[in-house]
Amino acid sequence: MTTELTALTLAAILQMCQFGAYAWIANKELGTKYTMGNRDEEAKPSQLLGRHKRALNNHFEGLALFTIAVIAVQFSFASNGVTQACAGFYLGARILYVPAYVLGLTPARSIIWAVGFLATLIMLIAALL
Repeated sequence: MTTELTALTLAAILQMCQFGAYAWIANKELGTKYTMGNRDEEAKPSQLLGRHKRALNNHFEGLALFTIAVIAVQFSFASNGVTQACAGFYLGARILYVPAYVLGLTPARSIIWAVGFLATLIMLIAALL
């Protein structure tokens, strides 16, 4: 497995861990009656739960673009030291982003997000060259 595919796989596992943490906190805070129900009425989450949800949603968005970048690099046979480093930077940024968001670390959170975004952009450009 290439470095980029390994990073993508680990990013997907991170996403699952993030979802598990969010679900655990939601069940604890809102109760399983609500979380296992139809959720016809919107519950007001705590600040902590809201931050976990927004960090999770942000990872879904970033992971979609990163997946495209990895696929483009793989199918264009563009894997090299730069794309491999970018894959590592993306994964590292995503790992750091969760606690930065949950703890409300600004502007660090935005800087960490930008590292992952730029790493993805560089991979996409590398695939085109």
